[in-house]
Amino acid sequence: MSKYWSETTKNIEPYIPGEQPKDKKYIKLNTNENPYPPSPKVIEAIRKTANENLQLYPDPNCDELRHTLANYYKLSPNQVFVGNGSDEVLAFSFMAFFDKKKPILFSDITYSFYEIYVKLFGLKHKLIPLDDEFALPLNSFCIGNGGIVITNPNAPTTKYVSIESLKRIVEYNIESVVIIDEAYIDFGGESLIGFVNNYPNLLIIQTLSKSRSLAGLRVGFAFGHKDLIEGLSRIKNSINSYTLDSLALAGAKASFEDETYFQSVCLKIIDTREKIVPLLKELKFTVLESKTNFLFVSHTTINAKIIFNKLRKYEILVRYFNKPRINNFLRISIGTNDEMKILVKKLKQIIIEIEIETVN
Repeated sequence: MSKYWSETTKNIEPYIPGEQPKDKKYIKLNTNENPYPPSPKVIEAIRKTANENLQLYPDPNCDELRHTLANYYKLSPNQVFVGNGSDEVLAFSFMAFFDKKKPILFSDITYSFYEIYVKLFGLKHKLIPLDDEFALPLNSFCIGNGGIVITNPNAPTTKYVSIESLKRIVEYNIESVVIIDEAYIDFGGESLIGFVNNYPNLLIIQTLSKSRSLAGLRVGFAFGHKDLIEGLSRIKNSINSYTLDSLALAGAKASFEDETYFQSVCLKIIDTREKIVPLLKELKFTVLESKTNFLFVSHTTINAKIIFNKLRKYEILVRYFNKPRINNFLRISIGTNDEMKILVKKLKQIIIEIEIETVN
């Protein structure tokens, strides 16, 4: 610990991203990346933009991209905010809409960045325990608060909350900003974006990293009432006016101009997900219902950490969280059909190995 660190630096526990090994080739099913490349139109747009104009700053207002998104979702440009990945948009949101007077509400098992932002910005929070089936207890969000954050579908549990249930939470908490983090919504869920005109306290956050195969570009969005968007812009322009570079702006815009490719990739991932579930159940895994590009699974007799370590030896990476209530689960990203076949084959082999070890 450096003597030059501030008290904030000393006391925070930074987010730990999924392993990105460089020592050898792995089947990476640990970071919820899309197994398919981005649209060819995205690559072409980036190539065209990589020219002599790179000596110029990008558009700080991201107007072309915001207009594209507004047209796509049938909103006005002043209802759209873009940032350097949804993590940055979330961080700006915590600064823009939450203060130290009242606690923010979010579930006890969800995206771990939320607790980090609370500590980083000196905020209060109250964890809402998920029930024994990892479902969201809706009534628990209908109490006094300084804001609400809900990931839908939830990570890492894959659980999805219906539109009607979320609308009840938004309506009850009209005096607070309710953030719905929809990073995985395109894999079977229904977005609340269509309701931002109905609720001035509703903010929807999405990303290009998952369904549009652009984790490498780092582009995230927020959709909401123009006053919420202005609040985000005030924070952004107090930190960094140029959050998105020219290449990211061009690629992001092009991704929304190839709807056929986008839909085809989502459907391929959903199809693979639905095919792999019964195969895992045959191996005696409990598999939670998923509307995401990953599965949350637990074996009925073998500890998750043991399976995690053995898969790594077979050069397959999945995600293990050594945390209360979920320390016997694995999060498995959906890969290609071939990658998932290899996963099942190795899981069968691991189960046999462990049975032999147990007998001996």
